[in-house]
Amino acid sequence: MPPYKHRFSFEEDNQTVTASLELDEPLPFRQDHQGSGFYRSGRLFIDPQSKLEIVLYHTPATAQFIYLHERKPERFLFDIIGLAPDLISGMNNLRLPGQLCLGSDRSNLIRRAIHDVLGAPPLREMVHGYQQHHLAVFPIAREGLKYEVTEALFDNYHYYTDEVILDAHHVFDSSVPVYSRKVEMTIFKDKDLDTQQHENIQVAFLADGIASGLVMAEVITRVKERFERLQRVEVIAPLATVRGLCRIARSEATSDIPVRVHSFETLLNALPPDFYYSAHFNIPEMHIRPDLEAQYRAWWGQDAEGNAIAETACAGYGWSEVFYSPRKQIEMINSQLGMRHNLTIADVVQRNIERMAS
Repeated sequence: MPPYKHRFSFEEDNQTVTASLELDEPLPFRQDHQGSGFYRSGRLFIDPQSKLEIVLYHTPATAQFIYLHERKPERFLFDIIGLAPDLISGMNNLRLPGQLCLGSDRSNLIRRAIHDVLGAPPLREMVHGYQQHHLAVFPIAREGLKYEVTEALFDNYHYYTDEVILDAHHVFDSSVPVYSRKVEMTIFKDKDLDTQQHENIQVAFLADGIASGLVMAEVITRVKERFERLQRVEVIAPLATVRGLCRIARSEATSDIPVRVHSFETLLNALPPDFYYSAHFNIPEMHIRPDLEAQYRAWWGQDAEGNAIAETACAGYGWSEVFYSPRKQIEMINSQLGMRHNLTIADVVQRNIERMAS
């Protein structure tokens, strides 16, 4: 079948940005002792000439991260959400969205998902073209540290790869249109590598989510400056917005070497006012498994005004906070649900429990 094509248009830096997304048909692959998965290659074109390669992945772990997962009810999780433990009395399982996979539980899930992605054909073919000392992993603090990309490379290929930790983050800057933030980089731990080790690095694995794309575009540029023999960049971004990918494609980061982004399941929307809240697109063709998206949307349901909550439910919310501070994550979810829908996450979970019981 021909690729699925979708055009996007939005205002950026006082000009209209038009992008065309092409997604190929998903292809199956066999996971190591874990069943099967799918990968889906794609391309994002920015008029008139910029292009960014994309690969999306579906496995049981990536689906739990993006859509819904079933779990045994836990009173400690209910305490964080703000629900009474007696609500789960007699319940054997509970269905929750990936946004409520918190803290260490989320770290364990993403570890499995990253292992699947690193072992899939698109990266397997690339890795086998290089020796282990040609690869380096650059996890961006804080979220990227939880992905364990280096460990996934070892588990899949038994490669011992260098790891260079970066600290790149947003800081407020009112002079930046729309976003009111710029990128600050305070740590780049490559001084432990000598000249020869620097020169050996030909493939950089960057690890972080992509919301606005500001951080990732800056990091790619900085890594290219410090590693002059770099031949390609592989970005591991479980969550990535189309708007952020457009920013990367339009930047100098992709001007002279191939850059490819690997994400879970689907690309995300970016909502105003600051385009940081990143909901799913309600477009079946954007999802490897549209049935899972339909279940996800049904779980979130509607607010009292009849508005679909999934239209604004950020797939990342606190992005890094969800790994490091589960309570902060719940605060962020409640803040957005309250502002947009006059609800709390406890309200939505409770009505799903009541629906199951009826």
